[in-house]
Amino acid sequence: MPVHLPAHVERTTWWGRTRDRLLLDPEWNSILNWLAPFAVTLLAAFLRLVNVGHPHELAFDETYYVKDAWSLWTLGYEGTWGDGANEAFVANQDLPLSEKGSFIVHPPLGKWLIALGMAAGGPADSLGWRLATGILGTASVLLVYLIARVLTGSTVAATVAGFLLAIDGLSIVLSRIALLDGPLTFFVLLGVLFVLLDRRRTIPLLERGDPDRPEPLWGPILWRRPWLIAAGVALGAASAVKWSGLYALAGFGLYVVVTDALARRRAGVVVWPSDAVFRQGPVSFALLVFPALATYLVSWTGWLVTAGGYDRQSDPNPLIALWNYHQSMLGFHVGLTRGHPYASPAWEWPFLLRPTAVWVDSDPGPCGTDHCIAVISSIPNPLIWYAGVAASVYLLYRLVRGWVLRQPVGAEIGIPLVGLAVTYVPWLMFPERTIFQFYTVVMMPFLVIALALTLRTIAGRRDDPLYRRQSGERTVIVFLVVAVLVSIFFLPSWVGMSVPYPFWLVHNWLPGWV
Repeated sequence: MPVHLPAHVERTTWWGRTRDRLLLDPEWNSILNWLAPFAVTLLAAFLRLVNVGHPHELAFDETYYVKDAWSLWTLGYEGTWGDGANEAFVANQDLPLSEKGSFIVHPPLGKWLIALGMAAGGPADSLGWRLATGILGTASVLLVYLIARVLTGSTVAATVAGFLLAIDGLSIVLSRIALLDGPLTFFVLLGVLFVLLDRRRTIPLLERGDPDRPEPLWGPILWRRPWLIAAGVALGAASAVKWSGLYALAGFGLYVVVTDALARRRAGVVVWPSDAVFRQGPVSFALLVFPALATYLVSWTGWLVTAGGYDRQSDPNPLIALWNYHQSMLGFHVGLTRGHPYASPAWEWPFLLRPTAVWVDSDPGPCGTDHCIAVISSIPNPLIWYAGVAASVYLLYRLVRGWVLRQPVGAEIGIPLVGLAVTYVPWLMFPERTIFQFYTVVMMPFLVIALALTLRTIAGRRDDPLYRRQSGERTVIVFLVVAVLVSIFFLPSWVGMSVPYPFWLVHNWLPGWV
């Protein structure tokens, strides 16, 4: 049956006509609603899971997390490793693991997830080391699609956001290496999706108000918020991977209170700020923070139910002993100022001055020339990165301009800006601390969402003049094509392919990339 299109469709571009025919046809729209996320997730899985066992050696900080994961699986807590442990893992020899508790400075959940993959293939299986991070990295792409879909209601915008993350090198590398930042990213995104689902359910209830009370002094107190509880569990899991997940918990908790307040103002509540903060606020806090705390404590079950973990015997009460351990962990993080050749303070991150070389092999085997090299570097796709940073600045400008001029601002720009605030700004407070550029893998999803929103603006609206639509859509298409070409160019440096040394050198666009 032919699809009858609105009159304005005939005035738009070829791409616009094709897109509208697909999106306005109920059958095609239904197909695209599942085909688009399936396609971007499949692409992400291909780039993250194919040959993920390479290299068959512990790369960068895998020397900590892989060994701790196996210790958790066998002892229930992190034990102490003897000399030659890395070589024993690779060679599948007897592992020099003792039952003496080791002082570890990150919570255990991320390492438990790594351990699940190792349990299937054994400690010497490098595929098993990285299976969990690969799967969660793939799932993160799907989560970005779903978040963008809820924010914009657009399959096209959501597909662009998911696609950009799928082909980005930073996300690919941190999905192919058994570090904690990939699982941290997954749980932060899961929490954000649940917050959005809570907003979609709760905001209409607040805005609807009571028709019998057109200007009530107080609004309703909402206890039945299952998605907010789910968000607490997810963000608690993020905090149980790395403590930086606490920033996301605090930031998106504040976002919930602010959006509650604005919804009450729109509903005509007289004292809407106090209503949101002092009446609904404690309820929202309980629904979000208590599940997060419970999730965090559950992640320490192995340490709590065994006797050999570090500081486990510091007090007869296991919870007080856990508190003592956490004081030691906090002291370590606050005082971490040791130098590292790939350390990069947070002010450098937007400029991409010092990506981390995760793995380097200067003699990887034949590649067609005498001098070959294989490298895994956490360089993002430079085009996506810099464009994402620019797009975020643009969204921030739109937000500030809307406040100053008292003009309405699209609600969708809040999530990427809050996401970037909680994953970037806290690191600026620790200029002396040893931190790395690859920590920005948690920022990357919010950068691509900001970029997708900006590209949507560049493409224009359906009712724009034809020349405006043509120029906008062509610009977006050219950008996406070039982004794909840049990813193809950098792919060898993301997956550790053996390449001629001169070919690798042309990938080092800035001095700090070497």
